[in-house]
Amino acid sequence: MVLLGASASAQWLGYPAKNVPRNADGTPNLAAPALRTADGKVDLSGVWEAANGEDAPGGIENSGAPRYLLNVMRDFKDGPPFQPWAAEIFKQRQANKLRDNPRIRCLPTGVPGLVAYTHPYKIVQTSDLVVILYESQTLFRQIFMDGRAHPKDPEPTWLGYSVGKWEGDTLVVDTTGFNDKTWLDGMGHPHSDAMRVTERLRRRDVGHMDIEVVIDDPKAYTQRIRYVQPQELLPDSDLIEYVCNENAKPVGPGH
Repeated sequence: MVLLGASASAQWLGYPAKNVPRNADGTPNLAAPALRTADGKVDLSGVWEAANGEDAPGGIENSGAPRYLLNVMRDFKDGPPFQPWAAEIFKQRQANKLRDNPRIRCLPTGVPGLVAYTHPYKIVQTSDLVVILYESQTLFRQIFMDGRAHPKDPEPTWLGYSVGKWEGDTLVVDTTGFNDKTWLDGMGHPHSDAMRVTERLRRRDVGHMDIEVVIDDPKAYTQRIRYVQPQELLPDSDLIEYVCNENAKPVGPGH
């Protein structure tokens, strides 16, 4: 897999964002209170990226990457709460040295994997719709805020079907309708097509946001999975072009 992007000196990088408060010297004031939209909601708009965390989750060197990039089960002291079939799939992926990772074949990273992924994303917020544009693989999500329910029989997709609502200053995103083809993380933890993912987005200030992820998938796990992945604003930045060439020599674990 070859990942290609535009030059970091692209013209749209370094352009001052209008919705970022400034210090006296013109630098972004990332500790300022979060801004609000015209209807009083916290404004989540901007370009974000998962914040770096500690090394060595689950015994694998993480090199300061986002805490839950490789292992969303790292907080389970007694190991993942697998159902038997899910444990067997995970075992097979480890034996195969993760060579069947969908990302290697340029397939979508999926939800919730994108929450801790190492590429920027942009949130575009309106009262009826929140759109998340991912630099990685040029993916996008629509979060419907107009009060609709989930479809009764949705066509399974890589990123699912998302509806959202506000609980105070927290955006709550409820996603169902997944296929079972994505991995929860880089280590290859599986999920079923019955997975439900709830994300709670809380912007602490201009420069920092927390995303709480709750995974309910009783077909694959005997317990609910919960973790919080911090996010950091990338001020005065934007997404650049991303091209994945599946015909090139694969890179990553096992290659």
